[in-house]
Amino acid sequence: MPMNLTVNTTAGDANAFDASAVHTTGAMSAAMKTYYDTELLENARPRLIFSQLGKSQFLPAGHGETVEWRKLNTFDKALTPLVEGVIPTGQKFGESAISVSVRQYGDYVAISDRLNLHAVDNVILGAAEEMGAAGGETADTLVRNELCTGTSVLYADTVDANGVVTGTPTARCQLSADNNRLTPDVVNKAYTFLKKQKAPYFQGNKYVAVIHPSVSYDLRSHPDWLEVHKYASVREIFEGEIGELHGVRFVESTEAPIFNGGNLFGDTANLTVSAYTTADSTQSAQFGAVSSVKITLKETLTDEIAAALVGRRVHFFDKSANAFAGTGEIVGATVSGKYVWLAEEAPVTLAGTSGSEDTLWPGEGGASKDGPCAVYGTLFFGKDAFGVVDPEGMGMEMIIKDASQIGGPLNQFSTVGYKFENAAKILYPNRMVRVESCSAYSGVDEAN
Repeated sequence: MPMNLTVNTTAGDANAFDASAVHTTGAMSAAMKTYYDTELLENARPRLIFSQLGKSQFLPAGHGETVEWRKLNTFDKALTPLVEGVIPTGQKFGESAISVSVRQYGDYVAISDRLNLHAVDNVILGAAEEMGAAGGETADTLVRNELCTGTSVLYADTVDANGVVTGTPTARCQLSADNNRLTPDVVNKAYTFLKKQKAPYFQGNKYVAVIHPSVSYDLRSHPDWLEVHKYASVREIFEGEIGELHGVRFVESTEAPIFNGGNLFGDTANLTVSAYTTADSTQSAQFGAVSSVKITLKETLTDEIAAALVGRRVHFFDKSANAFAGTGEIVGATVSGKYVWLAEEAPVTLAGTSGSEDTLWPGEGGASKDGPCAVYGTLFFGKDAFGVVDPEGMGMEMIIKDASQIGGPLNQFSTVGYKFENAAKILYPNRMVRVESCSAYSGVDEAN
């Protein structure tokens, strides 16, 4: 006999197997539901860092699942003098639309009757608190992932041990933990970028950036850094706001993006090169590449490792030059022969040489011969750079099913979970920029 699994529906609670016995009331009292909902929201709110910075768009119930923002076209300057008695041509007025559809997300945990009965602590309350935290982080990460699709990127300058700027990288793979950190000068560059794009300010005539704690570590000791408590009384403070520098208010979040690659070979970060060979077109075509470089490895591959390598980016380390010399994407790997193929040509200094003892390192982050090197994205915003949807009736919701509702014939477990609808969309790409840098913690932080 199927268990009477209760599911929330638009009409109330129903049997999951035949939609019969719809109930408009559950076993939990209204007071208890309010209490647990409060616990959920109080633990979710501190995690909603990105969402608070977007332009909120209300989606009323019964109006579909798509939200549309309207953007008015800007006008050119009128620099041509008027001619007496002559009507000028004028400009066309128009607008464009940007739309996004909400999607539903959620999760739950099952709690056995024995755990609930014998536990010293309030298990349901503890689960509600943890679910609130997880729900908030989930919602904010979904917004962050949309924002990371922005195409305006600045890379932290390369600075030597004396603090002198020696270059400006043009790609993530050129960043290193020792020489490419977020400095006040790079913050100033991001501010200048937004200013030149005429991005509007937030309150206080400031821009706002979301920064990872590992990166804010590099800024807080600067003499121009202004702690939030020194100006908190004069304007509204964002959740997570920690301070200000060069016209930018910084909001700290562990969900600020980290780009990093895992080990390439078991517990070892790198792969060792035996030889490079320019592959013929037939070999390249089978992996969907116009041209590729075939690399013979010293390590013995397994089917599992070979499959995991496909799609990974790698950095080339030229042992003879003692420097990283380029990057590429693995498009194919074969166990027999210990080969990998890269879609992009290896650097001229490596192609066609023996390659003995050259190495390949994880390429999703920065360049490091000591293992994976985390690169952090600090996201700088002008006002209304992106939009977030506020769906009526489908914000963060706590759902608790007691054992009599969900626990099967013997009432053996209850469930605690959450669900919500979420959507975000970049509205003005020119009002935001992502600054990529390393930090003192690049050697230990993992991708998020």
